[in-house]
Amino acid sequence: MPSTSRAPARSEIALARSEIALAVIVTCQLMVVLDATVVNIALVPIQRSLHFTRADLSWVIDAYSLAFGGLLLLGGRAGDVFGRRRMLTTGLAIFTLASLLGGFATSPTWLLATRAVQGVGAALASPSTLSLISATFAEGPARNRALGIFTAVSAAGGSLGLVLGGALTSWVSWRWVLFINVPIGIAVLLLAPRFVPEPPRNGGRLDVAGAALVTSGLAGVIYAFIRLAERAGTQGTVASFAAGAALLAAFVVVEQRRSQPLMPLRLLRNRVRGAAYLDILLVPALMYGVFFFVSQYLEGDLGYSALRTGLAFLPMTAIIFASSRVTPRLVARVGARPIVLVGLVVLAGASLWISRATPAQGYVVSILGPMVLFGLGAGSCFLPLSVTILAGVPRDDSGAASGMLQTMQQTGAALGVAALSSVAIAHGRSDAFVAGAGIAAVALLVAFVAIRPSRRAPEVRRDELAEDLAVELAEESQALALVE
Repeated sequence: MPSTSRAPARSEIALARSEIALAVIVTCQLMVVLDATVVNIALVPIQRSLHFTRADLSWVIDAYSLAFGGLLLLGGRAGDVFGRRRMLTTGLAIFTLASLLGGFATSPTWLLATRAVQGVGAALASPSTLSLISATFAEGPARNRALGIFTAVSAAGGSLGLVLGGALTSWVSWRWVLFINVPIGIAVLLLAPRFVPEPPRNGGRLDVAGAALVTSGLAGVIYAFIRLAERAGTQGTVASFAAGAALLAAFVVVEQRRSQPLMPLRLLRNRVRGAAYLDILLVPALMYGVFFFVSQYLEGDLGYSALRTGLAFLPMTAIIFASSRVTPRLVARVGARPIVLVGLVVLAGASLWISRATPAQGYVVSILGPMVLFGLGAGSCFLPLSVTILAGVPRDDSGAASGMLQTMQQTGAALGVAALSSVAIAHGRSDAFVAGAGIAAVALLVAFVAIRPSRRAPEVRRDELAEDLAVELAEESQALALVE
């Protein structure tokens, strides 16, 4: 009898440990995703407090997105080489320290430097999360439940950041959108070594040169976009574009010669997949530009408080969350392409609608309708595009394919904010939204022309896209290393 009583006790202890491990992993992911948007609502107070110029303000978003996206693939490979739990805790420690220092910023340079370091920490920590879930939970219902929780947190994190940023900025100070990470980060760092298991290492080599080239190349292009409106035609702007393009070209050459490249370019040679990668870059470019400008419009033009501004995004948040539950079933029935086309049309229409907004119209007339459409459009695009990218990928390339997917999303966010900010500075916010509609139109053209499954192109089998597709997709599309 004593032995039989010990077995349930051990089982309960193991279950409790696994639940704590899941909480630790999910909290880390939430911090990383949330910080991509949490500062959006604080931009106006940040500009006033630290005396940012209109052009430089976009770097508050781009410094994080650029470092995150540019180093994401390197972070995934580092997890293979050095251990995934180790990289999660190392990245989170960097992220937490940068958050603390950023909260004390007294100048634009100080804040932007810490935002970039936050992105470095996020790039090291984020790729290991799904692998650690797989190491903690056995395949089957337990793992699926854990992945479901992880997926929900990942999907809602960006939108939650808008609301949380508004609450913290209104109730305390904009500095607390950074300080809030510190106690949470310390708690995760204390719990992770005790409760999160360390999976076996896969080995491999780090492509530091490739990571440096792609990150610096993107930084050059983004810098040129941000300065374009203020210094159009100057040698510095042209030189920045040229240097960025040259560095990105060098990155392509280096990756072609690597036996273990950060970005296997062979994945882009397939017409359907290459087009989907381009669209998964363009859609975040539009969406993050919308977050950037709408928050300033609500606070600056309509006089909303930071909290009220965050709450104004809730209709879009609710629509995105609801559509994320419905879209997998629609993809299973009609395929990915029709849903992507409809979603891009809706995004273009929403951008044109919001471009006509004026302060005299108020929130309900000028913002609410477009926000609902943006939610519908975004919710209709991301999952079908992800499915298209991952369909038919050999298992040996699945980690790289999903890592490239995340990289394209973060890179698109940084490029979109930079490019649309340049348009807004030169011609006004309305024209920036019209340019956003142009981005959606380009993505629509790409999807219409190129995302046409052929006999040689990988097709998405509808019987494989069951109602639990969202969970299955999350297991692959957000992983940078193969899930054992």
